[in-house]
Amino acid sequence: MSISKIFVSIMQYISEAVMRIFSPSDDAYPMIGVQPFTGEFYKRRTANGW
Repeated sequence: MSISKIFVSIMQYISEAVMRIFSPSDDAYPMIGVQPFTGEFYKRRTANGW
């Protein structure tokens, strides 16, 4: 391969990585919003029962 073809392939590799990083998210999360916390809070117990 000539130097120009190597350079083009390297630039294509880097530009595809940059486009993937800075493109909008394509995750398939449902649009349900933030869910409230419905569990119990953790209460640390000490040796004397507090």
